[in-house]
Amino acid sequence: MMQFLLAFVVVAPLLGAVAALLPAPPGLRGRNPDQAVLRHGVTVTGAVLLAALVLAAGFDHDHPSRMQATTDISWIPALDVRIHLGTDGISLPLLVLTALLTFLCALYSYFKLPAGPSPKAFVALVLVLESGTLATFAVLDLLLFFLAFEMVLIPMYFLIARWGGDRKQPAAWKFILYTLLGSVVMLLGLLLIGLKSGTFDMVALATDNGRGLTASVQVVAVLAIGIGLAVKTPMWPLHSWLPDAHTAAPTVGSVLLAGVMLKMGTYGFVRILLPIAPDGMRTFAPYLAAFAVVGIVYGSLACLALARPGAKGDLKRLIAYSSVGHMGFVLLGIATMTPTGVNGALFANIAHGLITGLLFFLVGAIKDRYGTADLDTLAGATGAALYGRTPRLGGLLAFAAIASLGLPGLAGFWGEMLTLFGAFDPAEGLNRPAFLTFMSIGAFGTLLTAAYMLIVVRRVCMGEKRDEPHPVADIQTYEFAAWTPLAALTVLAGLWPAVLLGLTDPAVQKLLAGGKS
Repeated sequence: MMQFLLAFVVVAPLLGAVAALLPAPPGLRGRNPDQAVLRHGVTVTGAVLLAALVLAAGFDHDHPSRMQATTDISWIPALDVRIHLGTDGISLPLLVLTALLTFLCALYSYFKLPAGPSPKAFVALVLVLESGTLATFAVLDLLLFFLAFEMVLIPMYFLIARWGGDRKQPAAWKFILYTLLGSVVMLLGLLLIGLKSGTFDMVALATDNGRGLTASVQVVAVLAIGIGLAVKTPMWPLHSWLPDAHTAAPTVGSVLLAGVMLKMGTYGFVRILLPIAPDGMRTFAPYLAAFAVVGIVYGSLACLALARPGAKGDLKRLIAYSSVGHMGFVLLGIATMTPTGVNGALFANIAHGLITGLLFFLVGAIKDRYGTADLDTLAGATGAALYGRTPRLGGLLAFAAIASLGLPGLAGFWGEMLTLFGAFDPAEGLNRPAFLTFMSIGAFGTLLTAAYMLIVVRRVCMGEKRDEPHPVADIQTYEFAAWTPLAALTVLAGLWPAVLLGLTDPAVQKLLAGGKS
């Protein structure tokens, strides 16, 4: 049953995408064929979410370090490539997060479809994107991981290029070129590991813990694979495609890009590089941490520059730069190579998906209401003043901003705190004074994050309420339905972090110990 559920979660969106492109049966067309295909998207993503929740409920929580719901079928015997699926405490939260965010995006799009070509193509692309992302978190074969990793690029390219806003074509091209070039280098690293070790099986390689690979092979493999993963994360200075992509993407495209696609890169660091090439990771860990903390400070300073009066900063672009900083904390946690740091990185991954997904939903709603996401316009004399005009929308934006800056009691706090604790005492063999410096810089970055988020809240939410000929609508019912789960889970994860850490910690301990529980 568990095997079937995991296979269903991965394959169902792909079958749903094919069905979305076929002519609808007469009885299902209704009066509006466009609404029928959007309803199909909600149904398929809802079924996948339900299956993911049942999978999580049936998961053996007493043994989260063990691969469960496994399927292992020979696919290409000549290359020893197998259809190997499974989930543990590391991948299960990401599977559920992906299924949840995609369902919420499908529900939101049913009522607020972005302007663009056929809804059929839109629904099909979202479902293909979901299938590729879920497969990335479920497969346990290096070549299948690469195929799933690449599967999401084309759907996201078209979502930006065909349903995006201003400068959508350059943004889409920049996205596809950056990620494809990174992926070519990553494929060489994956092939090097598979050919030198004699297997592409990620479980067997993790259990071997690099003993079958020389130190030089590990160093080359980590460099090659790390570049591809760093582009997708994105790590500074390979991040420049992200602000353009987010600014041009439709609302649901930004939610999926920030909420789940960025996690594919950091997941690859944890699932592949840490257990399979530990010596290579130890060589590059200080450099990874250095790039991570530069990204934390750089992203925050970019946000402060966009938030200042007169800068004509775009609110979507600001949140995109904030993602560079937040993902810097994830990379810093991974670079410590300690259970504390890696658990913090995994927690920050989920927290970022929930909080930044909510922020992009809210900014999309503000842009729909006011016709712009320009901060100077929203903060002007006739600007948003959300607390007075739309108090629920303003209150939720303030909540998401405070969660993003890492307020204790909300999800954003735990990931950053554990990451900094991990940097305080890194793994044996790493330079502790250097990591103490990185910890200090990261802690300074949290102050910068608080500064720009509070500036955004003050400028967009506060202001004098004026009489308007056409009042702006507050949160609608469908928006409430799409956003409430993210807000509720942000509070739940903040108040009860053991739910997530109880899953990830045993799996991380086993992963760092070379497959030994």
